[in-house]
Amino acid sequence: MTRTLITGGFVITAADEVHADVLIEHGRVVALAAPGTQEWTADRVIDASQKYVIPGGVDAHTHMELPFGGTFASDTFETGTRAAAWGGTTTIVDFAVQSKGQELRAGLDAWMKKADGNCAIDYAFHMIMSDVNEATLREMRKLVEIGVSSFKLFMAYPGVFYSDDGQILRAMQVAGETGGLIMMHAENGIAIDVLVEQALARGETDPRYHGEVRKALLEAEATHRAIQLARVAGAPLYVVHVSAEEAVAEIAAARDKGLPVFGETCPQYLFLSTDNLAEPDFEGAKYVCSTPLRPKEHQAALWRGLRTNDLQVVSTDHCPFCFVGQKELGRGDFSKIPNGLPGVENRMDLLHQAVVDGHISRRRWIEIACASPARMFGLYPQKGTIAPGADADIVLYDPHATQTLSAETHHMNVDYSAYEGQRVTGQVETVLSRGEVVIDRRKYVGHAGHGAFVPRGLCQYLG
Repeated sequence: MTRTLITGGFVITAADEVHADVLIEHGRVVALAAPGTQEWTADRVIDASQKYVIPGGVDAHTHMELPFGGTFASDTFETGTRAAAWGGTTTIVDFAVQSKGQELRAGLDAWMKKADGNCAIDYAFHMIMSDVNEATLREMRKLVEIGVSSFKLFMAYPGVFYSDDGQILRAMQVAGETGGLIMMHAENGIAIDVLVEQALARGETDPRYHGEVRKALLEAEATHRAIQLARVAGAPLYVVHVSAEEAVAEIAAARDKGLPVFGETCPQYLFLSTDNLAEPDFEGAKYVCSTPLRPKEHQAALWRGLRTNDLQVVSTDHCPFCFVGQKELGRGDFSKIPNGLPGVENRMDLLHQAVVDGHISRRRWIEIACASPARMFGLYPQKGTIAPGADADIVLYDPHATQTLSAETHHMNVDYSAYEGQRVTGQVETVLSRGEVVIDRRKYVGHAGHGAFVPRGLCQYLG
């Protein structure tokens, strides 16, 4: 294993900003020191002058190869993790899926098999519970013990992933007892299905109606209900992909009471809106995801929530479907458009643009993209920071470079960019994963199989 020295960079973590040299050995950070104060020798010296040296991003919400709507997400674990590396993300937490009638472990094993030997960066798993029963509730305890300590439930998608309030309560009770964390897709799916049926009966079939039927009030109602169920169960709650001002308000009110309630939002809700869903000639289908994009007025509440820590994490919910051949399944019926959009490669850059635009500070950028997701899901300080003992997942980031986001230049296995033509300031230059260079001055030098499965501990925000 080579000994690597990163010199002359500006190290940014969630806690600090300092000019420092970083020494790496055996895949881990072993020391930091003020530039020139230590006479370290190394097999490889990387000059980080004029660059930020930041922790590799932790994207705690991705869906590689997810089966959905009669098709599969277009990124494999190989293509998706390679694209993540290009974007400065060095750890993903993906979702293993339990099918109806199946054991949780069978779903986990299937996803482990998909990922094993194919990932360019490190990975971990949450568990989607599609069938909550006495047997799977017992299995939750076993999964926590082997490092799969979070469980996603759905108040949406009746007949597919949906759990009723009784099932949710039971799963929350087990989570409360074991230290596991329930992740909630909070939308009132039963009510939404009524509105979908009524819209289609009126001939409202275009993609923009996807956003109109999945109303912000139904996200807020489900968020409120999930919080109350978690209170009854005595369990923590993590609400995924928060998109609406009213849902943020529910989370903020719970946190004001001191409840262990947490929230995540995604770049699409911060940078895109219903204007995109309304693009003509079926182009709006590119932006169909759930929770849906909201009117631009909701963005201010999301940014405020990130600044006040009512929202702690920005993940991507990366779930790409090609426009040609996949999104097109919903021509003439918006309810058949596969839900999801690409973003694992864009998150770190878009959030740096938010720093440039004054929405957040540099340290908050690292907090919401690296440190907080690592703490939330039991990966810190192995991941999410640059400190002695941490994995050497490190990104050299050029804060002055400019780029235009485009499907022509991205590395995700999808035929469009959700941010096509958007100019951003800042670009990943070099990426190390456990001390190994994966991106070298904008060239991919990594390989499938480098990435390792990382068992996770418990949420570190809980006493």
